[in-house]
Amino acid sequence: MRFTRALSAAVLLLGLAAAPAAADSSPSASPSGDGDAPTTAGTSFRTAAEFEQGQVATASGAAGDYLYWSFPADAGQRPTVKATVKLPETHAAQTWRIDVYDGLRRRQACQWGAQTRTADAGTSSLELACVLRTVRAWSEPWANDPLPGTYYLRLTAVNVPTSDLGVPVSAEVRVDSKDIGGAAAVDGSLAEPLVPGIAVTSGADQGDEDGKSAVLSAIEPEDGWSSGWWSDRWVWSGIGAVLAALAGIGGYALTRGSGRPPRVPPGA
Repeated sequence: MRFTRALSAAVLLLGLAAAPAAADSSPSASPSGDGDAPTTAGTSFRTAAEFEQGQVATASGAAGDYLYWSFPADAGQRPTVKATVKLPETHAAQTWRIDVYDGLRRRQACQWGAQTRTADAGTSSLELACVLRTVRAWSEPWANDPLPGTYYLRLTAVNVPTSDLGVPVSAEVRVDSKDIGGAAAVDGSLAEPLVPGIAVTSGADQGDEDGKSAVLSAIEPEDGWSSGWWSDRWVWSGIGAVLAALAGIGGYALTRGSGRPPRVPPGA
């Protein structure tokens, strides 16, 4: 009976522990809803138009321009950047490219996706995509791993023919992320996310009255920046501990026998 009660309690704990793990593994691609998506793009890192993941940012420009946007990405997310460029009816062959940079302005390589594509003459539009590596909560100084903070998206045409320079174009960009969860967890975290002005904000919290006016970015994930220490890896570690305890209880129940050995009568 004691073994049956212990087994029932362990199964209940196992079900409660598995529930948050299933929730953490679902994709997160819902828009923040805190504001409208931008309808213009910046021309440099400092003037990049900010938008949240899940929003569709638009902009009008000309072939040869550099169009910049910025968005937040947190630890455990694997962002997918998509861009659609709409071209005029008459144009020569054009090659377009998207590049993504992290908060340190280091260019991040794409795992897969059509990062560069060429639109033949007369093509009305083309689509680009870039799936980044999973954002890590912490990394070695020498590594080029993507870290939590602001990410910059640059869209431009390369090797534009002289006849097409200045031709009007329009663009749409969108970023969605898949939550990888504990599979990408590391033992460590940044003190602060790599967001422009975060150091100035920290100084303002310590008594610098003019610090907040210098902050360049106000975007962050919908649920705020994660601390970096919690992941569903803790849940699976707990499940492993419960299973180990069950195995120990089962082994003891199978090997202990029926109790005390029978008493041998004297003189037998």
